[in-house]
Amino acid sequence: MNATTQLRESLQRARMRVALDVIARTAPWALAAAAIAWRWQGAGLAIAVLAIAAALAISYAIHRARQLDTRWLVQRLDASRSDMEDSSDLLFAPESSMTTLERLQRSRLQERLERGATPDLRPRWSSRAIALAVVIAAVVIAGALLWPNRPAQAFDDVVAQLSGEAAKPTHTRIVEQNLRVAPPAYTRQAARDEPSLDTRAPHGTRLAWTFRLAPQPAAADLVFHDGRRVALRRDGDLWHGEHVLTRAALYRLELKDAPPLRDAKPHRLDVVADRPPQVRVIEPDRSLSLATANQKAWTLAFEASDDYGIAGTAKLRVTLAQGSGENITFREQTMTLRGTGSATTKRFAQSLDLRALGFAVGDDLIAQLEVEDNRTPSPQNARSASLILRWPSDLGTETSDMEGMVRKVMPAYFRSQRQIIIDAEALLKEKRRLDAAEYLRRSDAIGVDQRILRLRYGQFLGEEAEGEPKPPPTSDDVSAVTESATEADAHDHASEPATDDHAHETATTPSTFGQEGAVLEEYGHTHDHAEAATLLDPETRATLKLALDAMWQSEGHLRQGHPDLALPYAYTALKHIKRVQQAGRIYLARVGPELPPIDESRRMTGDRAGIARRGDGLVAATAPDPALTQLWQTLDDARSNGADGIDFSALDRWLRANESRVADPLSLIAAIDALRAEPACEACRRELRAQLWPLLSRPPAAVPRRDDGDAAGRRYLDALRQGNAR
Repeated sequence: MNATTQLRESLQRARMRVALDVIARTAPWALAAAAIAWRWQGAGLAIAVLAIAAALAISYAIHRARQLDTRWLVQRLDASRSDMEDSSDLLFAPESSMTTLERLQRSRLQERLERGATPDLRPRWSSRAIALAVVIAAVVIAGALLWPNRPAQAFDDVVAQLSGEAAKPTHTRIVEQNLRVAPPAYTRQAARDEPSLDTRAPHGTRLAWTFRLAPQPAAADLVFHDGRRVALRRDGDLWHGEHVLTRAALYRLELKDAPPLRDAKPHRLDVVADRPPQVRVIEPDRSLSLATANQKAWTLAFEASDDYGIAGTAKLRVTLAQGSGENITFREQTMTLRGTGSATTKRFAQSLDLRALGFAVGDDLIAQLEVEDNRTPSPQNARSASLILRWPSDLGTETSDMEGMVRKVMPAYFRSQRQIIIDAEALLKEKRRLDAAEYLRRSDAIGVDQRILRLRYGQFLGEEAEGEPKPPPTSDDVSAVTESATEADAHDHASEPATDDHAHETATTPSTFGQEGAVLEEYGHTHDHAEAATLLDPETRATLKLALDAMWQSEGHLRQGHPDLALPYAYTALKHIKRVQQAGRIYLARVGPELPPIDESRRMTGDRAGIARRGDGLVAATAPDPALTQLWQTLDDARSNGADGIDFSALDRWLRANESRVADPLSLIAAIDALRAEPACEACRRELRAQLWPLLSRPPAAVPRRDDGDAAGRRYLDALRQGNAR
């Protein structure tokens, strides 16, 4: 970097120092002016003053920075360094106009600058001026913030003061106002003072108003939109009133024997509703839990929350249901739990001793937590979801002589095609660890399950059961499952399908009361009529047939000890079964309508008895809300500039009857009140129309008028009218 570049960078830093110094000296004055404007006219004027002052300060800072040019740099450099020999201007002179001696002198100056440090030419900060500006601005801002409010004066009052006349006031001024908001103690919210007369507070808040009026009226009341009144009492120059906030309302200040208020718009009070507590179950993670054989305790945990606070204790209701069928007895007891945590969120936990409660096999234990919040005088309560601990009944077990051990048999209808696929894949993974006989036995067992599943789905198509007709085996009949397995072992897949030998089945199968297979056996053979055997539509029935064919192939490979060859067919069967399960339409026989016979004797006779007359006109439908429709039409009419055409009393009655339909009733009441006070206010009219627009009923679809047609058609219609006139 040469000496000239270093000097230009020093010049830029000096310009930045000057600009920042100017802004630091002028910024406090700009803030003081904005504070005075805010106290005088409000935030709008303060923002404008601050923006103008900032623009002026920045402009002046840029102007001061631009005054530092090359000439200033040369003078500054000659004054600060003696080795420049008053020749600093040669560093910025053009090369063409310099003599040999001047070039030699410039080279010497550049070498001196490059050997030495970069010169710091920045001027010093104006510390004294900046400190003085900050102190004075702080005093001005504090005075503006602490200066008491000055009520705005009317134009006629100002004219009277300038003319020296003691004119009679035309409006009453609120010199001082305050709204004390004291929420209920259970909300744990501190009381506050509102400078405005609008507020939003919890239900049950005590409100206290304080006014200083000029001139003083004979009496003053707070009048609510629903007719309630709060009389203000006078204490010297102040007026006081109290009220308990129970519902949202609009109110205004009414005076007696005094000029009207300058700002007579209504003020709004909104109620913050106290929400009921919320209870969440933490443990267990499901509503129905199954007890284990060695379980001695049941741990419960809940979390309750509320917007203002939860009571320290809660009630745990425990119900024990014992018995079965119609002989069920209930025993209920209540426990008091103490919560831990913050005031708004508490955790309740309890470990129930199952032996002490008498919980036994086949019983149900139901637990539910009830909590309350801290609202006074009537707290709100909430209950958690019911939690059930069920001890399942002992599944029936039977002893098989063949196996010599107790065996729990899974019902056939619990088996699924997906489970068969899972078992076959698991068998393939264990093939290397099993000998050939064990591998064949387990593959054959899976094939038996596939056969049972195929027979179960085949009943929906009216297929004949293989062997003796019987319903699908269940857990109540272990011998049925064993017999089915035996038949499956003896079945030869290469043989032809079994023939329909009903005489043989009737002779060998006893009738059993209540069994589905026996009922079908005794009262009909649905497989003889495939279309009547199911309510499935033809497409779904065809898909189910494809699934049965794939099951047949899967069963054959599994029975022969080849689960790897059976898996593709098993997956195909699963895909078709899913398609059948997703079928949402059923097939029903179509029944034609039975219309009454046509009376041929009345044809071409001109008898119109019982037929409506063509002269009967259409009656206009009544509007759902005629008051709203009429008011909307009146407001939509630009010529209606007065209040005579608007029925405000009908609208008030409609609003009292349909307040629940309005999203914000207070805003609608305020809009009605504003238009009632100023009928010629166009903005008030637009606001009321905007409030009524969502409440209007949607007009029905208009029916276009039919074209009369050509001349022949009109002559035909005229002839019909003449015939009706006769």
